[in-house]
Amino acid sequence: MSSSRSARTVAEIAGVAFAGLGVYVTIGRLEPWPHPGLQLLALAAGAGLFPLRRRCPTAVLLVLAVLAGLSPGVGPITAATAYTVARRTVRARWRTRLLATAGALVVVSAAATAPWLGPGSVAYGVALGLALAPTAVVVPGLAGTANGQQGRLLRALRERGDAAERAHRLADSEARIHERSRIAAEMHDLVGHRLSLISLHAGGLELALDRAAPELREEAVLVRRTTGDAMRELRQALGVLGPLGRDTGPDALTDATGTRADVEALLAESRDGGIAVRLDWTGPDLDARPARVRRAVHRVVREALTNVHRYATAAHVTVTVVHDDETVRVTVRNGAPPGPPAAAGDLGTGRGLTGLRERVALLGGTFDAAALPSGGFQVDATVPADPDDTLAPERPAGGPDIPGPGGSVDDPSGAAHRATGGEPAPPARRITEALTLAFGLAGLCVLMVIAVLFVYATRPRHQGPPPLPRVGMTYQEVAGTGVLDNAAVRAAATGHEPPRPAGTAGCIYPFNGATESRPGSLVVARYCFDASQRLIAIDRFAVPSVRDAVPWEAP
Repeated sequence: MSSSRSARTVAEIAGVAFAGLGVYVTIGRLEPWPHPGLQLLALAAGAGLFPLRRRCPTAVLLVLAVLAGLSPGVGPITAATAYTVARRTVRARWRTRLLATAGALVVVSAAATAPWLGPGSVAYGVALGLALAPTAVVVPGLAGTANGQQGRLLRALRERGDAAERAHRLADSEARIHERSRIAAEMHDLVGHRLSLISLHAGGLELALDRAAPELREEAVLVRRTTGDAMRELRQALGVLGPLGRDTGPDALTDATGTRADVEALLAESRDGGIAVRLDWTGPDLDARPARVRRAVHRVVREALTNVHRYATAAHVTVTVVHDDETVRVTVRNGAPPGPPAAAGDLGTGRGLTGLRERVALLGGTFDAAALPSGGFQVDATVPADPDDTLAPERPAGGPDIPGPGGSVDDPSGAAHRATGGEPAPPARRITEALTLAFGLAGLCVLMVIAVLFVYATRPRHQGPPPLPRVGMTYQEVAGTGVLDNAAVRAAATGHEPPRPAGTAGCIYPFNGATESRPGSLVVARYCFDASQRLIAIDRFAVPSVRDAVPWEAP
């Protein structure tokens, strides 16, 4: 795994873990968790399972669904997993069943653990599960399904375009081959027939001059031989114009053409002609390579050595062949000839190098031939070791390049179009996708918090009797229990209360502590506080009560 991929994985884990922790903290501040330790343990287990979502998608999603029902803080982790699994799952029925099962597990888990870790009853646990299932499973699963189908559709469209482009190139290649074959046939029928007649008449003239004018017989022989050479060269030219798999003439392809033995044989012929030539071969032999590659190597070496014979006979020549798994590179380099350069009239037309350039280009390779600053000359050709079946497309000069058929999604090999997949540059696309997913996850987290708090807010609250005041409580705590001073009770106790405890700074006489125990007697309560307003004594005592008249008598 590359460093960038590792950093991306760590960022994903940290992002979902912080999202889950944010949900846990937000809900915990508003509704205290019954068992916060178990909630955090479930959250940690979910974060540990998240990196395995691509290796074991089904098992990880189902386990996270159970944990989400147990602890709502696992909801964001489950949502991210559901999105990834739905995006990568191709079979629609299996994806639907998986998402439905995960949603049901959220509901069942929340209902089963509600009395201990949830709202407090199975009914409210079901409500909590029904609130979590859409945000943790259903909505992210649908989003992942839509995104995955869009990506697969784009890949299918690109593959269809690739196939159409390959078919178009193949049709163009076949049309060129047929046209070249037609031209070869025309040349053979027209020029070949005329040269045959010239050779035939030259032979008859040779026989006639042998008796009539022996001094002119050599001229007739020269004409006949030149005609034969022209016929042989014509056959070679027809082999170039025709399909690449059918060379004709004395240099037709054999099993040894282009191999190391064949190249060494060409060099031996040049040495016999007086040229000092050396071979540097790197890599294995070419006997296992396609015939087109071996033929191109043979032609490059032969044409370069032929030019050396014509223009630089006394120069030293180095033939270098470098063969690896990808390419075969042939370089023929000669030094500067010791004598004066050839006259302008002796120079060739350059059509031999043009033919080599065309042959190498048809294989998808590169060709370069140029004079060296030292005065020598270098021919350099590089061809693919395993060229494609279709020939390289011809592009109009100065026209725009047409994206090749290899422009598949996220495949950085081949061409610039393939590097981008027809979309924005990978860094920009990844940043955009990451921001979109982050905002989507944040929105789901907000919905989860609202749904969970709504369920907790609607659960019944168990309210018992208010606590009784006890010694040691502050004045505010005692007042919070409903014990407040009453002026009437204070007046009734004045002059009849027992001595106050030592350290008393003040007392209150609540009304709810006054009860009538018997006629003419009233029991009141007294709460005494020290200087720090802390309760130090609770006393109850009886005071006399006076009744002016019975309740039913008029005053």
